[in-house]
Amino acid sequence: MSLPHAILTALLEKPSSGLELTRRFDKSIGYFWSATHQQIYRELGKLEHSGFIRALPSAAPARGQKKEYEVLPAGRSELARWAAAGQDPKPMRDPLLLRVRAAAVLGTGGLHAELERHLALHQGQLDMYRAIEAKDFPPERDSEQDRLRHLVLRGGIELETFWIGWLTEALATLADDPRPA
Repeated sequence: MSLPHAILTALLEKPSSGLELTRRFDKSIGYFWSATHQQIYRELGKLEHSGFIRALPSAAPARGQKKEYEVLPAGRSELARWAAAGQDPKPMRDPLLLRVRAAAVLGTGGLHAELERHLALHQGQLDMYRAIEAKDFPPERDSEQDRLRHLVLRGGIELETFWIGWLTEALATLADDPRPA
């Protein structure tokens, strides 16, 4: 499971509270590895219990004060072990592809609207990725860390570009189909 490793990565980039991690997941890591607020907090507890992270000491203890976490050496070692390990690609499981396959058997009623909806969603995501790329990766940001972060974003851009092309083709295929829906 990669959620603990996503959290370790985020905490190595910057010690954070659970709320800050949730916000960072919404703005960056969540584009390729999503998690709910509850999942993040649950995983923080497990990581702390395992000795991979610790809550930073607070200047003034107060009830309900947010905890900020940092990665311990054992957590860094675990992340390094995981990052170096091999893993086969996961098979794709996409409900839209299954719907298109079902439409081949049942007819295409409603499929056009769903394909259009997905196309708009992927176009919106691509626009967001491109805006992030323009803002966060100007040519002068050329450290190895920046190049690797940009590479992850480029992967997202390429995936969205693929889906836009595929959905455009699927809509054209439906438009060319002389059979009734």
